[in-house]
Amino acid sequence: MIFKRDNFILGLILGFLAPFLGVVIFYFAKFTSMTFKEFLEVMVMWKSFFTSVITVSLIADGGLFTIYINTDRDETARGIFVATLIYTIACLILKYVL
Repeated sequence: MIFKRDNFILGLILGFLAPFLGVVIFYFAKFTSMTFKEFLEVMVMWKSFFTSVITVSLIADGGLFTIYINTDRDETARGIFVATLIYTIACLILKYVL
C-alpha cells in the first residue's frame, strides 16, 4: 500500500492535502447551512474565522505527522513537516500581509 512507504515526496503530498481535507471536514461539521463557496468567502473576509479554520486544518497534519513518526517512517514524516511549515508560512502571509 502506498501509505506504508517511507518517501519524502509522499510526505509532501500528504502534508499539502491533509489541511484541505481538514477545511472540508470543518465545513461539514459546522457550516452546512451555507454553500462551500459562501463558506470560503466568509473565511477570506473574517481574519479571526480564517485563523480558526486554518488551526483546525493544521491539526490534520499534526495527526499524520504523529502517525508517521510513531511508525518509524521518518522520510514521510519529514515531508509532512516541511509541507506544514510551507502551509503555515503561506497562511501567516495571507493573514498579516494581504
